[in-house]
Amino acid sequence: MDETEFDRFAEEYRAIHAQNIRLSGESPEFFTEYKIVDVVREMSAAPTLMNPRILDFGAGVGSSVPFFQRWLAPSMLVCLDVSRKSLAIGQERFRGLADFIAFDGRTIPFEDNSFDLIFTACVFHHIPHEHHERILEEMHRTLAPAGLLVIFEHNPFNPLTVQAVKTCPFDENARLIVPGKLRRAIASAGFQQPRIRYRIFFPGLLRALRPLERAMRWLPVGAQYYIRAEK
Repeated sequence: MDETEFDRFAEEYRAIHAQNIRLSGESPEFFTEYKIVDVVREMSAAPTLMNPRILDFGAGVGSSVPFFQRWLAPSMLVCLDVSRKSLAIGQERFRGLADFIAFDGRTIPFEDNSFDLIFTACVFHHIPHEHHERILEEMHRTLAPAGLLVIFEHNPFNPLTVQAVKTCPFDENARLIVPGKLRRAIASAGFQQPRIRYRIFFPGLLRALRPLERAMRWLPVGAQYYIRAEK
């Protein structure tokens, strides 16, 4: 991840994102919130994670902050990113709701076992693949015992997703990740029971069909996927 690359898009991030996903019929906020709701479902079986300490890895301008506050009421929320310009914008937008902290690209600046949930949304395709396991090891180190890791990514098996990434200015250097490869890296970093779930099968015009998606998460054609794993 390169700081200057993302600094270039910090002020226009939402507008660029909205333009890029216009054919989906949904807003950037839809794609942010559904991920947080999915995380809540994953955490529902772990009542000890109420009011969790959360790390949003690659948080950018903090778009997830209001949805974390709405759905999880975290006791601590840290937004970590390489782009200091994005962090400054997030700090201004959501002052007092989260801590916005710079990432040096190597070490998560927290002690071992600091977080109950580590969440990252469409970040790993910006990280050179050969660095994935090292970053995941840092996540494993800073996640508390019985904590939850949830990584969302774009699905390279979905042609509409591939086209959207190809035409997105801030995805210029992105390399999409085959789900199985990311799952193996997560397991190699020490996480337990990594499981893949596919998401977003229907565009906005067919949103009435989305309740069916709960039974389709095994089907590898959704626009995005996530992997959940435990420490």
